[in-house]
Amino acid sequence: MQLPPLGLYIHLPWCQRKCPYCDFNSHERDNMPERKYADTLTQDLAAELGLIQEREIKTIFIGGGTPSLFSANTIARLLEYISNLSTLAADVEVTMESNPGSAEADKFCRLYEAGVNRLSLGIQTFDNTLLKTLGRIHTSEEALAAIESAHAAGFDNLNLDLMHGLPGQTARHARSDLMQAITAAPQHLSWYQLTIEPNTVFHNRPPALPKENALADIQDCGEDVLKRYGYKQYEISAYSRSGFDCRHNLNYWTFGDYLGIGAGAHGKITFPDGRIARYSKRRQPDAYMSNYTMVGKRTLSADDTVAEFMMNALRLDRGFTLADFTSRTGLASCILDKHLDSLQTRELLTVNTGVVSTTALGRRFLNTVLAEFS
Repeated sequence: MQLPPLGLYIHLPWCQRKCPYCDFNSHERDNMPERKYADTLTQDLAAELGLIQEREIKTIFIGGGTPSLFSANTIARLLEYISNLSTLAADVEVTMESNPGSAEADKFCRLYEAGVNRLSLGIQTFDNTLLKTLGRIHTSEEALAAIESAHAAGFDNLNLDLMHGLPGQTARHARSDLMQAITAAPQHLSWYQLTIEPNTVFHNRPPALPKENALADIQDCGEDVLKRYGYKQYEISAYSRSGFDCRHNLNYWTFGDYLGIGAGAHGKITFPDGRIARYSKRRQPDAYMSNYTMVGKRTLSADDTVAEFMMNALRLDRGFTLADFTSRTGLASCILDKHLDSLQTRELLTVNTGVVSTTALGRRFLNTVLAEFS
C-alpha cells in the first residue's frame, strides 16, 4: 500500500477573547505560557516522528485559537526546529492563522521571513455592527489595514475567512462583504455559513438568523459573484484563484495523513501494513503541557474508513476516483457499489469513468449522501 502525503498541524489554543459562535478548542489568554508551550510542542513533535517512516512533510498549518498572539520569534524558532528535525518538501506550504488586529499585523514581515508563506486572516465580515454582534475585537478598518500589511510583507498567498448568514444579513449585505474582500485581492476565500454549535454562547442565547429562503438567496448570490471574479469553488466553503487551493486542507479532504501536535490536536497516520490510526491530544493546555502523549488512539475498521473517506472526499467539487479510494484506504472499490447505485438512482451522485462526485442536488443534501456510508 502506497503511503499518502503527510502534513503537520500545530494547535496554539489561546485567543484574546472567546467568540460567542466558536466551538473550537480555544481559551482566553491569561498569562499565556508561551515559552513552556512552545517547548512542549517540540517535545511532542520529536516523539511523533517515529510514526511517519521518514516521509517528508508537505504542508504545515498553524491554527488556533489565534496563533499570531505568539511572538514572531517563537514561531520562527518553532519552524526552525521542525526544519532541523524532519524533512520538509522543497515547496512546503506553511499556513498560519491570524486575526487582523494591529498588534498581529506588525508581525507579518517577521513571520514571512521565518518561513510562513500562506497567511489566513479571520475577517468574518467587514460590517462593524455585525463584528460587534459576533464578538470580534477588530474593526473593518483594521481588517483592511491588516490585508494591506500582509501584501506589503510579501504574502502572495493570502486567505480571508468570511461568514455569511449572519444576523439580519441579506443577499445584498453578503454581496457587499464579498466585494470588499475581492477588492483586497486575496488568492483564496473561505466563505462559509454561520451555524449555531453546541457549547457556545450563541447556542444558549441564539441570535435571529436569516430564514432558509434568505440563506439560499445569499448562497446563490455569493457563488455567482465569486465565479464572476475568478474564484473557483473547489470545496463546500473554499474558493481560490488558479493554483491557490489550500494544499493542507486538500490533504485532509483526499484522506492524506497528518501529525497533530498541541492541545486538542488530532492526527491520522497510515502504516505500511495498511492500518490507519487516528489519535488526539489532551484538550486543556495545562494537561497537555504536563503530558503530551496521545489519547483516544484507535485503529479504523473498514466501515469507519469508508465513512471517514466519504465525509472528506465528497466535500470536494471534483469528488474522487475509485482508484484513489483504493489507494488511500487499502479497500476494494467494489464494496461501494450498492451505495453508489442507490445514490445515483436518487440523482445525488454521478459515477463517470471511475470518477465519483455529487450532483448539484447531492451537494445541497450532502448529509443525506454521507448517511448512506455511515
